[in-house]
Amino acid sequence: MTWRGEGPEGSVGPGGPMARQLDAQRWHFQHGPIDLIIWAEGSDEIVRSAVNDAWTRFAPLLSELVSELRLLRQPAQNISPAMSQRVKGYKAKGYTAKGYTASLMYSAVLPFHQRYEKFITPMAAVAGAVGQTLIECFKRPGIQRAAINNGGDIALYLASRQQMTVGMVQRIESPAIDGVLRIDAASNICGIATSGWGGRSLSLGVADSVTVLAATASQADAAATMIANEVDINDPAIKRKPADQVRDDSDLGERLVTVEVGKLAPQLVRQALERGHQFAQRLKSDGLIAGAALSCQHQGMVLS
Repeated sequence: MTWRGEGPEGSVGPGGPMARQLDAQRWHFQHGPIDLIIWAEGSDEIVRSAVNDAWTRFAPLLSELVSELRLLRQPAQNISPAMSQRVKGYKAKGYTAKGYTASLMYSAVLPFHQRYEKFITPMAAVAGAVGQTLIECFKRPGIQRAAINNGGDIALYLASRQQMTVGMVQRIESPAIDGVLRIDAASNICGIATSGWGGRSLSLGVADSVTVLAATASQADAAATMIANEVDINDPAIKRKPADQVRDDSDLGERLVTVEVGKLAPQLVRQALERGHQFAQRLKSDGLIAGAALSCQHQGMVLS
């Protein structure tokens, strides 16, 4: 890796991880499907050191995840409950997950099987877990604020008494700021994630978007996925296909995922949102999330 000016530029190997500095406070890290925008505010020297450390951690990260992909696609019920209490050395069905990022994924998804008996795999938390892994590099004196945006799933670091404003987009096909979230360090919210049927991930539900606030990015990612699945209703206007026909490497197998949502009657939209909102309330009561905003066909509900 070659460093030039204020940040990293270039690539490592053909098709390998790449990084470039976008401006004085932003960097772009990319490797395969992982595409990050990193933003940090603080002392120039300390920020530069943190970005350097983040790059060192990022460069092998995709290879680590790929090496454990067989395990990461396993349903949560195949994973020992003891995994949620450990950081490393997880074991399931004869495989060992040694990576820190994989351990975050396991810990984030296990409650959904254990408490709610929902189908979920560690892949439901992968984007948030990647951001959460790298945000650790910025938790040091001299940095006031930092954020790692992994395709809309965001890991945050706020030093004491710091605040951050985050914009929300409800419909991916017509991106615009539909609302703002104001987060301060005292809230202990360090993760924001959004899921819905029209995004880059597959969904069982019909939500245009479900944005979740949680203590960590991996927890927010898993919860957004599961709440979005619950925003659902049966109607001929909704088209579904087996997940493995939409994406041959999907961890959802033959489960039906939403591929098209036509115009729904307003009362059906409301019913779908209420179903998701009730599940979100359970998650908040159980301490898994701090809040959520649900949107479907120009209707919305907020849990704060």
